[in-house]
Parts: sequence; C-alpha cells; structure tokens
Amino acid sequence: MEWIVLGIVVILLFVLVGIYNRLVSLRQNVRRGVADIDAQLRQRHDLIPNLVETVKGYAGHEQETLRQVIEARNAAASGEVSSGDETRLRVALDKLLALGEAYPDLKASANFQELQRELADVEDKLAAARRALNAAVARYNTGIESFPAVLFAGMFGFSEADFHRLDDSEKGTVDQAPKIAF
Repeated sequence: MEWIVLGIVVILLFVLVGIYNRLVSLRQNVRRGVADIDAQLRQRHDLIPNLVETVKGYAGHEQETLRQVIEARNAAASGEVSSGDETRLRVALDKLLALGEAYPDLKASANFQELQRELADVEDKLAAARRALNAAVARYNTGIESFPAVLFAGMFGFSEADFHRLDDSEKGTVDQAPKIAF
C-alpha cells in the first residue's frame, strides 16, 4: 500500500516538474521576443547617424529636419521600447527620407539608396520580431491558463504576459516597409 502512495507522489512530482519546465521554456520565449525587438530597434538607431551624415552632404541647409531626427533617435535610444519615442523617431525618419524627393542628387546617391534599403530591411525584421513576440506571448498565456498548469502557475510565480501593443500611429503600418520612392 505504501508503495502505491509513494508511486503516486513520485508521478505527481514528475508532472509538477514537467509543468514547471514547460512554463519556464514558454516564458523564456517571451523574453527572447522582447530582446529581439530591442535588437532591431538598436540596429535602426545605429543606421540613423549614417543616414543623417549622408543627407547633410546633399541637403545641409535642412538643419531643422536633421536636428529632429537626431533628437528623436537619442530619445528613442534611451527610452522604453513601449514609449512614444519610437513613434516620434519614425515620423522624423519619414521626413528625412522625404528629402530624397526634394534633392535629386541625394536620391541618386548610392550611399543614400543603400541606407534606405537597410532601413527597410530593419523595419521588416522589426515587424517579424513583433509578430513572433505576440505568438510567444499567446503560447505562454495559453500555457499558464491550461489545465493542470493553471492550478500551479500562480504558485510557481508565473503571471500573464502582455502582448506588444502598437500606438495609434503604428497601427496598420508595422507590417509595411517604409515607402521609399526612387
């Protein structure tokens, strides 16, 4: 009789360890998704000084636009990912890229074109990272709300994760590459 009780306890222990390990894995996927978004944002921030320097060579008298881009980049680089700083940066970048229309020499510059392509690539990767984060959050939240994990998730310290939310200026544009006209 005591072997049966001991066997049931051992089985329950293995089930609990399995549940815990699965939830840890799902939580790590969410954390990786957040880190991936952060890496893409840093890559975007790193491209901006090169883009600004390229534009300065062709449109140096557009100081106000260049200043806005630099200030927005610095604020976004030091702020929270979910802050409106990234939105302001996106608006300032759109203004900077629009200068290509006003300056044909800038538009024809191979360096400017390459930086635009790199920026479009970063934006695509950023959109993919946001989708991947939301998928990881959905799996994690489902994992902690599913039976039997729901019985133990709170006790193990697992709480619901938030989806990546877009502010109004990003909705409908996050999955699109920036519009760049040549």
